[in-house]
Amino acid sequence: MRKLVTLAAKHSLPSGNRILHFCSLTIEAGTHITLGRYTDNILLSDALTSAVSSCSIALGSQVHGQLLKLGFSGDVFSCNNLIRMYSKLGCLGWGLKVFDEMPDRNVVSWTLIISGAAQHGHFDLGMKAFSGMVRGGVRPNEFSFGSVMKLCTGRLSGAGFGIHCFTVKLGLKDNPFVCSSTINFYAKIGDLGSAEQLFFPSLKFLGAGCWNAMIEAYAQCGCNTEATRVLSLMRRFSVSMDEYTYISGLKGCAVTGDLQAGKVIHGLIIQGEFEHSTDVMNALVDMYFKLGESHSALKLFEKIINKDVISWNSVFAGVCQDDSDAHDLRKLFNSFLSSGLRPSRITFTILLKQCAKLHDLNFGLRLYYLSIQLGFSDDASVAGSLIDFFCRCDATQMARAVFDGTASRHASVWNAMIRGYTSNHCSLQALELFNKARQLSIEANEFTFATIFEASCGSENSQTGQQIHGVLIKSGFAAHGFVYSSLLKTWSRADLLASFSQILRDLDPLDLPCWSTMMSTLVRHGCYSEVIEVLRSLLDGGKKPDEFVFGSVLNSFASMAAGRHHTDCAHSLVLKTGFQLHPFVASALIDAYAKCGSVDSAQSVFIDSLHHGDSVLFNSMITGYAHHGLVNKALETFELMKLANLRPSLPTFVSVISACGHLGHVSRGLDVFQSINSEHGLEPSPDVFGCVVDMLSRYGFLEDAKSVIEAMPFPAWPAILRTLLSGCRIHGDNVGLGVWAAEKLRQLGNKDGDSAPGYVLLSRVYSEGSRWQDAAEVDQKMASRGVRKDPAYSRIGV
Repeated sequence: MRKLVTLAAKHSLPSGNRILHFCSLTIEAGTHITLGRYTDNILLSDALTSAVSSCSIALGSQVHGQLLKLGFSGDVFSCNNLIRMYSKLGCLGWGLKVFDEMPDRNVVSWTLIISGAAQHGHFDLGMKAFSGMVRGGVRPNEFSFGSVMKLCTGRLSGAGFGIHCFTVKLGLKDNPFVCSSTINFYAKIGDLGSAEQLFFPSLKFLGAGCWNAMIEAYAQCGCNTEATRVLSLMRRFSVSMDEYTYISGLKGCAVTGDLQAGKVIHGLIIQGEFEHSTDVMNALVDMYFKLGESHSALKLFEKIINKDVISWNSVFAGVCQDDSDAHDLRKLFNSFLSSGLRPSRITFTILLKQCAKLHDLNFGLRLYYLSIQLGFSDDASVAGSLIDFFCRCDATQMARAVFDGTASRHASVWNAMIRGYTSNHCSLQALELFNKARQLSIEANEFTFATIFEASCGSENSQTGQQIHGVLIKSGFAAHGFVYSSLLKTWSRADLLASFSQILRDLDPLDLPCWSTMMSTLVRHGCYSEVIEVLRSLLDGGKKPDEFVFGSVLNSFASMAAGRHHTDCAHSLVLKTGFQLHPFVASALIDAYAKCGSVDSAQSVFIDSLHHGDSVLFNSMITGYAHHGLVNKALETFELMKLANLRPSLPTFVSVISACGHLGHVSRGLDVFQSINSEHGLEPSPDVFGCVVDMLSRYGFLEDAKSVIEAMPFPAWPAILRTLLSGCRIHGDNVGLGVWAAEKLRQLGNKDGDSAPGYVLLSRVYSEGSRWQDAAEVDQKMASRGVRKDPAYSRIGV
């Protein structure tokens, strides 16, 4: 058991024991506890419960000192309460130390360690504790099995089947708690068939807990129809529905987006007179918020008689989901504090996330000070949220102060700080922190590796990503899809595509997001033939492509010289798998056909997809028409889009204005440009301004083009100035304007300012304006600065 403690004590051990010297501690306003009066282990147990409810590790450590002083170090009851307290407060390491020093242990002692390991994600530790318990001759109870089943839903799903067999051997398979835990385990790993085999043969004899577990299992897997069917069976078999039944059903409605079924359950709640239940009403409020019925959710919230912190957290989460402003958030939080309730760790994480989104540093600092005052500074979730908030508000030093000040050493806190450094382009600090975590044996998880791979992209050492890949393999995360996707992105940014041969040898454990990431990476680097090979490997492995895989594949075919044949093949596969009904895939097909020169095929796909009423489809078709010079058809499609009451996006306007420019409809193009803000409330993007300047310059409206450049809300860039210069060369009657554009091009201080195109265009402007001396001076300047114009060339693919 000593190895067990050594393995895990490092995860949560706070630094220093100075808090043990405190004589007394204020827990709540107006409540003062002097532990010297506590001489009974029952009273000290109550004090430990107070430490948990107030999230005060300081008070808990003080009670621990009092227990030692009074000689209760060998009392099993007291030691179990200490383990529970340390585990609940995120300091499992200290709980393990107490466990290791216990002269006697009972089933509760072992179960608390297993439960703590499950709570904090220490899978190996929990399983070793369960094995030690069984080998030590201690018979597990239903709560032991419930805790170990939670462990098995993580990386140890294979062990869950063995645990299930063990419960059958011990005769606990019909125990309601064991049965519901086992059903929940199968639901979490996506094996609904096994859960149904456990539930339906015995449903007449099962209690409400197992029925609730089956309803929640369907809800977790998004099978709301089946969940509703089990609800109906409960009524048929006269099984009494409790509040957890309704809560499970409402969760399923929220997951599947089935508002109608949620309203039916709402009616059953009223019929069953459960409106007095705060937990049920909280689930109703949460369901309505998640399904976009904010007004109904707020009305129900007002009807809750005994609002608790969960009620308020549901409202905070729902209001934040609706993108409330900082003023509304402060007002709501002030009302919460006025109710006399204390914020929980969930309250802080929700509000800090919204503060980060709004970049509201003042309100976030208020929450920070309040978290310290209420004893949440050592909570891993709150500390992680604070670190993320400060980093997103560009206050990295404050984030590091929070990190250094927290006693929790949970992996989520380290992940938050590493992610914060990475998002603020402090890659070296992120890598240093990752190395420090390894030195301290902090257990990395999939999120740690996903973040550190991104940080390795910003490091100057090209071998960093490969070194971290080696650590990844040693840590056992090589087959994790989420981590593999991050690894692929890292290699793509670091130009390490030579490593793809290794990836292709390890394809078996990859999920569809990994395949999609791999294909998009290859497309981004122009490796189009490799995309075809990866698609063949995916199909040979018996996997079905999803919309993202088809998107990457069709993008690659659109960029290939001989992509028409491949696009036809992909189209057949799309029809075979039924993805022609997906707007994303249909728009990718339109784009691929248009870029391969088959406008008729693109138009056919567009017509077949019109029932979707998606603006992306119209954008793709308009762009396709404009690309082939079919300007009238592009403008007709734009008008059709407006008749369908679809809101154009900025790429739509880029295509339409470009089409107007090619046909010479300058006045109409300017009308479209004006409508972007006046009719649609959008701000033109740089691409839109570029198209307008190109259209005006192309047809000789040079002064107007200059006015547009000067009126832009952002500085001019080299390409738009070269467009104006090109117009000056073509129309040749405004040399002064060409000189102005060339001077602006040089003033950018960009390498493009001294590039060949700018000099060549200015030289031609002078030449066509018969200013030969000025043209010669430009040519001499090019020669003196070593600027040379590369010869143009053309290439075709057969």
